[in-house]
Amino acid sequence: MKPRKALLPLLAVAALALAGCGGASAASGPVVLKVGDQKGGSQALLQAAGLLDGAPYKIEWSTFTSGPPLLEAANAGAIDIGGVGNTPPIFSAAANAKITIVQAGQHTGPGDAILVPGDSPIQKPEQLKGKTIGVAQGSSAHAQLLSVLNKFGIALSDVKINYLQPSDAYAAFTQHRIDAWSIWDPYTSQALLQAHARSIVNGSSGTANGYSFQVAASKALADPAKVTAIKDYLARIAKAQKWSDSHKDDWAASWSKVTGLDPAVAKASVNDGATLPIPLDDKVIASEQQLADAFTTAKVIPAKLTFANFVDKQYESTGS
Repeated sequence: MKPRKALLPLLAVAALALAGCGGASAASGPVVLKVGDQKGGSQALLQAAGLLDGAPYKIEWSTFTSGPPLLEAANAGAIDIGGVGNTPPIFSAAANAKITIVQAGQHTGPGDAILVPGDSPIQKPEQLKGKTIGVAQGSSAHAQLLSVLNKFGIALSDVKINYLQPSDAYAAFTQHRIDAWSIWDPYTSQALLQAHARSIVNGSSGTANGYSFQVAASKALADPAKVTAIKDYLARIAKAQKWSDSHKDDWAASWSKVTGLDPAVAKASVNDGATLPIPLDDKVIASEQQLADAFTTAKVIPAKLTFANFVDKQYESTGS
């Protein structure tokens, strides 16, 4: 494959700062909204859609390799809000983290996939038995992996799971140190195009709900000025998500430019589907509760939790 482009090194960056246009504020100065991001996702999307201009607060961006460390930062009050997949909030809730799910989205494409090297003898999910599989613990891909194993009758004890963050997993995968990799886009597209990987199963098989969430720190929701900023930010994110679905070429080009992602990878990932805002309703909560129960049954989290206790619908926006 080509040398790893700027995507993987980018994910190691601890923080990025971006100031929105300052507006009226309290005497102490403009409100600063600390936003957690992944692979330049939300920041790049808002920039591409032209929806960062005119925000009556400043934004400080911090970039994380995946959802779990992002929510650890939210729990600690180091960030105010951030976007994650369907599983990190479950792990945070299991740890009784000080976080609240405030908005939902759903991916329209195949979603997370389980990949194998192009020369692997593995052709179907049933053949994962006895294999070593890489995945980021507590990520949406972790949920996808458990769902696939359950669907195809493979016990957790029948596989070896290596918990690896994406950059480490990519290296292990291309060096054949793991047999399979459960992962999300754009890493899926990157591995398919640049490492000649094959997908043996993805979310289109009914093993993933495709949800993602904006999650706020409880500390931020206790601050009225931050709440005002969060509501505005959520409306912008929802509008940007809709924009990305109707401007795929523009979004792919901008995403590639901002992140250093190979243009072909960005285009493939964008063409696979978009994340669109959806109501944070009972259907979403019930699906996430099912997922949480599956983790409890698998003894991946210690005890049953009630997902609804970590949801507050009053802040959401669908971008209309």
